[in-house]
Amino acid sequence: MSGSRGTGPDVLMRPARDPAGWTAGEMAATQDWLHPLTDRERAEVHDAVEAVMARDLDFLAIDRDAFPLPELGPKLAEIRAELLWGRGIVLFRGLDVDLADRHRAAVAFWGIAMHLGDEVLSQNAKGHVLGHVRDIGQTRRNVLQRGPYSREAMPYHTDCCDLAGLYCLHPARRGGESTVISSVAVYNELLERRPDLVEALSRPIYRDRRGEVPPGMDEWYAIPVFNVHEGWFSATIEPTYIGSAERFPEVPRKSDLQREAIAEVQRICEAQHFSMGFRPGDIQFINSHVTFHTRSAYDDHPEPERKRHLFRIWLKCFDGRPLPHWFYDRHGPRGAVDRPGGIVGAETVPSAPLEAA
Repeated sequence: MSGSRGTGPDVLMRPARDPAGWTAGEMAATQDWLHPLTDRERAEVHDAVEAVMARDLDFLAIDRDAFPLPELGPKLAEIRAELLWGRGIVLFRGLDVDLADRHRAAVAFWGIAMHLGDEVLSQNAKGHVLGHVRDIGQTRRNVLQRGPYSREAMPYHTDCCDLAGLYCLHPARRGGESTVISSVAVYNELLERRPDLVEALSRPIYRDRRGEVPPGMDEWYAIPVFNVHEGWFSATIEPTYIGSAERFPEVPRKSDLQREAIAEVQRICEAQHFSMGFRPGDIQFINSHVTFHTRSAYDDHPEPERKRHLFRIWLKCFDGRPLPHWFYDRHGPRGAVDRPGGIVGAETVPSAPLEAA
């Protein structure tokens, strides 16, 4: 891929110099993105979990103060800066997974996340702030259902948050690999070969809310794939939601160039992605504004307790990169949204279920 590494400011339709513009080769040549937890750090997490359990705290009451990490905490502050303004991706390795005590595992994941983000975000209209990536028999072919709850392959996409976190409790029997790619690098690659496709993706494209509609909003919204605001790049793509938006007669049809551009982005991702591997106990965080991600289709174990299962969390960071108005308009009237992110419906109430539902 082309494009120099640097520190902006960036301009749309010119090569991005964003520090998140890594390539798969660069990631494979280093392990700077990997943070193996030390014995001391694991002990700190364990002690913080036990303190939360002793106080019987609700998840929404667990913040940084309630989950003190004297040694790991300062490192997490540095990693937060790297996620927001640097490479945009990190993998923690070595956290114990006790499948017999899912509550403690969830508290450990949540507590680490609180040191990286400022607020948790709802991941669906039910208000789940602790999400589950697990096959519960859904299919994204149904316009009222979503990919995390099936075992189907998913296209490369972004989540509706600043930082997205996954904690691997149990992998699939076969398949289910999670892969990532820098959306900055995708943009630079496409700009070099097909600037007309970049221009097509820099215009608003309509997307389906798939039944999860905030009060007073339409069942669809529009946002460009590629954006630059105040000199900072951001990208958002959701092929499934883009693909079903035209079920509404009021939604303008995509142009032929936009259709070709979306397909070409997927081809670049398939050819040049990076796989970090995902073992039980691994925790991955990515910056959704500079990273596309996916997972392959998979075959699961027949035993319920061995089925592929990941916790998921979406985080809001008030000091995240500047975002254009499209991101805010998705959630409500201008001026009413402090920082965009999350999914809500008419009756959303935040909750942190310990099982997929």
